[in-house]
Amino acid sequence: MLFNRVVDSAITIIMVVSLVFVAMRILPGDPAVAALGEYATPEQLAAFRARMGLDAPLWLQYLTFLRDIVTLNFGTSMITGESIAAMLLANLPYTVELTVAAMLVGMIIGVPMGVLSATRRGSAADYSARVIALAGFCVPDFFLGALILIIFGLKLDLFPVMGGGVGFADRMEHLVLPALTLGLVMAAFTSRLTRSALLEVLRRDYIRTARAKGVDEHWVIYKHALRNALIPVVTGFGIYILTMLSGSIAIELIFARPGVGSVLINGINSRDYPMVQAGLLVFALFVVLVNIAMDLIYVLIDPRLRRVSK
Repeated sequence: MLFNRVVDSAITIIMVVSLVFVAMRILPGDPAVAALGEYATPEQLAAFRARMGLDAPLWLQYLTFLRDIVTLNFGTSMITGESIAAMLLANLPYTVELTVAAMLVGMIIGVPMGVLSATRRGSAADYSARVIALAGFCVPDFFLGALILIIFGLKLDLFPVMGGGVGFADRMEHLVLPALTLGLVMAAFTSRLTRSALLEVLRRDYIRTARAKGVDEHWVIYKHALRNALIPVVTGFGIYILTMLSGSIAIELIFARPGVGSVLINGINSRDYPMVQAGLLVFALFVVLVNIAMDLIYVLIDPRLRRVSK
């Protein structure tokens, strides 16, 4: 099973990077002009294209591109001349810590809220949780980020609003508002998903049997029902993490925060082919790792899946 997952992941990555390669070259505009400016001479533009390999046939550029990916040679930026690998390594930790922190916020808030809503169905707590979750769906993450920035950063002056910080304590302080923004949106999704999955499980026969035997209600909910309800929750959670990547790019821009998303946007604006290709490759790898992690979590939640996967 693991071998099949690795093969599928490799095929997915190749398809993604191939689409990126084609898309970057059919878009209008000339990267040589973007790098050297409108007043560059034809000789300077030709020299730049030759140096970056842009004058080679498209098929040769593609083969060179695949070779560089296999050897992890991301090259240098067309605009700044800096090592792309060094830039990504410097910015990747900021994106990872934002994603992980937002996941924790979403789980800590969303799962208990969903459990409360399901176990108090029809009550004021249920309606309040559903309204809050619906509001979380309706508010775009970039608007929520701007709102949180204004309230907690500018008005109340509780947290810094720009940058990623230097040192552990400073970085955690800069992380609060961006992680809260993405986490609240994820909490709304997680709450609704947890409620639906738990309500479905609570209708099953083995839950009625456990209650008929006099098992404590908290034990029934958290040991029997919630554990089985977490399987669809984890599935939806994994899918939402992938969609959250686009939200993390917007949040990095709103809070002027370093990260892979900021590097990617700068590369797109300047038509920096190597930078965009490397940035999207990082996101593709992240998607693959998340999918593999979800498969492992399924097995931890439900040991019966171990026998199925063998």
